Amino acid sequence: MDDRRVCFDFEVEFTNGGGLQGQDFRLDIAGSDISDEALAEGLIKDLGLLMVGKVQISNKRIITERHKRSGALASSSDVGKNNTYIDLSHTIENGMVTYKGLPAPLICDHLSRAQSREYYAPGTEFQIGRIEMVGNTGTYLDTPYHRYEDGHDLSKLSLDRVSGVPGIVVRVEGGTTRAIDWTSFAAVAVGGKAVLIHTGWDRHWRTDQYFEEHPYLTERAAAYLRDEGALLVGIDSFNIDDVSGGERPVHSTLLRAEIPIVEHMTNLAALPAEGFRFWAVPPKISEMGTFPVRAHATIGR
Repeated sequence: MDDRRVCFDFEVEFTNGGGLQGQDFRLDIAGSDISDEALAEGLIKDLGLLMVGKVQISNKRIITERHKRSGALASSSDVGKNNTYIDLSHTIENGMVTYKGLPAPLICDHLSRAQSREYYAPGTEFQIGRIEMVGNTGTYLDTPYHRYEDGHDLSKLSLDRVSGVPGIVVRVEGGTTRAIDWTSFAAVAVGGKAVLIHTGWDRHWRTDQYFEEHPYLTERAAAYLRDEGALLVGIDSFNIDDVSGGERPVHSTLLRAEIPIVEHMTNLAALPAEGFRFWAVPPKISEMGTFPVRAHATIGR
């Protein structure tokens, strides 16, 4: 069943004077309807309001839209079954372009199965593959060495940042602006988490649109994530930075703080907002700052 959200206007009166109003406010719900009383309760809890005297709900309507958090009003907690694996990586294919201006990968046989028959007993054969590619191919992870000469490379990457870490998804799909500011993260606890930003831009993968007008983070958003203690930041967009100029403030801010970045992710829509573990472990290679990863998450134990 599609996710449902309730869209409504509200007026709140406080017992110590004053009030609060909102128009077209939206909350996740379970099922296809919710009473005004339950909606008022959810509003008070979500906004952390105290000394509320009266809540008036108006213009309420149910819409079909993806939930923005884990759990929904009037529902029980259910983040999924144990041992559910969600693949968050694009497939690397011969000749595909990840970033315009960088060479596409070349994938071929170093030793074909036919050739291997010359070296092994009858009925025994092997294939040894060969790939030539730049580190920025497919879904990849950036370490500080990618941006800074004195930053640590892939061989020094700490596994406690990229292996089995708790994750959260921040959904900005359908936003009216390309720039994703710090306010998109202020309502969630990002400290000690892999913060995965779901823009929905992966729907353009392997098309010309993917390279144009993509969503990106602002420098203030990067500073907020750094200051709040994010372990890792991932995005399903073409780049975590605005590439219209030569500056890369988000890369600069996060990588200077030794916060790895995962770009060109996919399938973030399949994840709940929280309650999962995230993996993005690259090979242990010295003097390289970027390399593809098999980014994935597990839901449950």
